[in-house]
Amino acid sequence: MQKPVHDDINRYIQLINIERNEEIRQYRQSINTLTIPERKKNGTTWYPINIANEEIGLGGKLMIDLQRPVNAYENHLFQQGQTAAIFVNAKVQNEKNPVLNGTIVWVRDNTMRVALGVDTLPDWVDEGKLGIDLLYNETTFREMDFVLQRLLKAEDSRLGELRDVLFGYTEPQFNPIDTTINYANLNQVQNQAVQHIAAARDMAIIHGPPGTGKTTTLVQAILHTLKLDEQVLVTTASNTAVDLLTEKLCAAGVTVLRLGHPARINETLLEHTLDGQMAMHPDYKRLQNFRKEAHNYRREARKYKRTFGSEQREERKMMLEQAKLLMDHAKMTERYIVQHLVDKAQVICCTLVGASSMELKGKQFKTVFIDEASQAMLPATFIPIAKAQKVVFAGDHCQLPPTVKSMEAQQKGLAISLFEHCIQHHPQAAIMLQVQYRMNEKIMQFSSNEFYDSQLQAAPEVQHHLLGDARMQTLLSTPLDFIDTAGCGFDEVLNGNTQSLSNQQEAKLLLDYLTQIYERLEIECTHTVWELTVGIISPYKQQVVLIKEMLKNYALLMRYGTQISVNTVDGFQGQERDIVAISLVRSNDRNEIGFLKDLRRMNVALTRARKKLVVVGDSATLGSHHFYERWIQYTETAEAYHSAWEFLYD
Repeated sequence: MQKPVHDDINRYIQLINIERNEEIRQYRQSINTLTIPERKKNGTTWYPINIANEEIGLGGKLMIDLQRPVNAYENHLFQQGQTAAIFVNAKVQNEKNPVLNGTIVWVRDNTMRVALGVDTLPDWVDEGKLGIDLLYNETTFREMDFVLQRLLKAEDSRLGELRDVLFGYTEPQFNPIDTTINYANLNQVQNQAVQHIAAARDMAIIHGPPGTGKTTTLVQAILHTLKLDEQVLVTTASNTAVDLLTEKLCAAGVTVLRLGHPARINETLLEHTLDGQMAMHPDYKRLQNFRKEAHNYRREARKYKRTFGSEQREERKMMLEQAKLLMDHAKMTERYIVQHLVDKAQVICCTLVGASSMELKGKQFKTVFIDEASQAMLPATFIPIAKAQKVVFAGDHCQLPPTVKSMEAQQKGLAISLFEHCIQHHPQAAIMLQVQYRMNEKIMQFSSNEFYDSQLQAAPEVQHHLLGDARMQTLLSTPLDFIDTAGCGFDEVLNGNTQSLSNQQEAKLLLDYLTQIYERLEIECTHTVWELTVGIISPYKQQVVLIKEMLKNYALLMRYGTQISVNTVDGFQGQERDIVAISLVRSNDRNEIGFLKDLRRMNVALTRARKKLVVVGDSATLGSHHFYERWIQYTETAEAYHSAWEFLYD
């Protein structure tokens, strides 16, 4: 008999197919349906390229350096960690689809390093001009579909029990709370969260609003769990978050194995990666010798081109056979080393999809921790859960949601994370951290009122901190400013190519205001000005591009350029700065605010600042939305409201 939970799972199977089809459509539109010059213009292709260098890297992966012409000026979308395909712009005999897939290790100017999945280059690389395309990555969808199919069949098993709890059909169970669990580095609520996790038999949730020490609490919970469990699995939605947890756990003295492609991992953590630890293993030298000899044999075999006699043909065959034998030895040695490293690690860290890697095939864990769970699509979250007896979520569903490209899939629920689903169905399983250690209380209070039922408290050490002396009554003595451009004629402009908005006059006002802040800093705080960090945020990519260009003309700000970063809201997720300045861009007579209606993104933007938050926007446009109407009222009450006219003609 079909259960209601099966209907839920089948619905998610349909949703990820809708999302997959949308991603494929977007990919084909940007790659397959365009000519090479069009793809170059879109930034998804480098052409022509040449291979400047090749070498064997860690893990036996062939690394190649690709160069495009020194006079190439096109902007591009290639970034570290993305998958790409090298192609040849020529017909190749006996090759239906001559492409070579790899992962980008780094991109610098007109040079790109790519890690390939082969140990030698195919012959066709010499057949014509080469290029490289960005690839659509099917792996995540394949693994999501696989785990959903497992959930459909998971009856009379621990996975089936967890499935029913997490989908809301049965209640999670808890053992009695052990109040003796108490760590000096945690506050009262953080300790309650660790106690709660220890008592959970099925699942527990750490709800961590901005600045409340979610990562600190999660790390302590992992350390406490290791007192009972020999090994735990720690996963997150992003490589950046995996790297952060790896760093924190290593600093706590835990043996950590960081799984994942080295190109996607912070280079400071390479010694903790599988490849890095393999390189230090006593059997690695033998493995390396097998690979080098095999590579040499294959390289020699490649020297024989189309026209050669029977003797050369036999010699080439012998070389290739010898290379295969050596690679078989290498693979056996590698499997032994990997198994040894996986077994001895106390904590294995990886992304959600990384939990499906071959290194973890067949492994089960008593406890699986999932950080950033509120940013992951529900089916992806189940990938590590399939290896769990108990799961611990950490995140904040009032910040960035999962990224879903299909509007249909969004509207049908794919943008609701498993974290949010569980916190709605099982509120008793969640502990919300309430003391924040980042923001001045005036910066904090609006988001606390809007998103967290006014429950956030500013820790005493940050409650009143400012850039300068509160008694001096300058720009440095106020933690919050809203600069209202209503009536100034600062109209938004749509870029026809990017379909993104910008507002040049608003950007100028913001940079002028930051310049005034730095002028006061140099007067009042000469000993600390070089230590202050600044984040300039806009929800619109075109405004980010514009501000970066305009910033070059501000000599005083450029003097501190290494401390100033400009990015979209997503680019600042999980980060904080001493000063944050936000350009909201929207200004029109139609009262349209577009995706400023995504209030969770605004929550992220408004909670990045420690000592000074500056928001620039048009109240006449923004005030049509109740959220921004309340924001404007809040700034008036907090004596933080200013008309732009105060700064235009002073």
